[in-house]
Amino acid sequence: MSVVPSKEVIRKEAADRRAALKSQIADLSLALAQQFLAQVPVPQNAVVSSYWAIGDEADPQVLESELRRRGHHIVMPRVAGRNQPLDFHLWETGAKLVRGGFGLSEPSRDWPKLNPDVLIVPMLAFDRAGYRVGYGAGYYDRTIRGLRAAKSVTAAGFAFAVQEFPELPHLAHDEKLDWIVTENGVRRIT
Repeated sequence: MSVVPSKEVIRKEAADRRAALKSQIADLSLALAQQFLAQVPVPQNAVVSSYWAIGDEADPQVLESELRRRGHHIVMPRVAGRNQPLDFHLWETGAKLVRGGFGLSEPSRDWPKLNPDVLIVPMLAFDRAGYRVGYGAGYYDRTIRGLRAAKSVTAAGFAFAVQEFPELPHLAHDEKLDWIVTENGVRRIT
């Protein structure tokens, strides 16, 4: 029986793996967008949540542009409060994000709120079972759980293939993703 490393150890290793790709981020992010568009089902006129990439995260900007072109509404997450699910606000083309909690770029509070049908989820690490490791605050787990309780939603993890681990530690409150999207392909989690 193998020992699964702690989330802290995984976060560091995943961040190091991702940092090694720094010069390739734009090309890899384009490949991620192409994989998503070719294989992840997005309902017509869907509300799709994205995120503003920080540092060397996979950048969904090309994907956002194409989804908008196809008639989808793009929303961005905003931290509503500690231990709360994320709020999502409509992000119109050209609108400037503001500095939010944790130094993140977020939508303004006064932008219209919409609940997403599809979530593009950033992550530090993921495994074959569909579990992810983020930055440790649990915002996406709470958000996905709440949205799933209210309606049918699709959660698609968006990361580079090097961020995959054989197995991640997870607790009862950790939500599995429906899809994993990397530059090498898309995996449907069942």
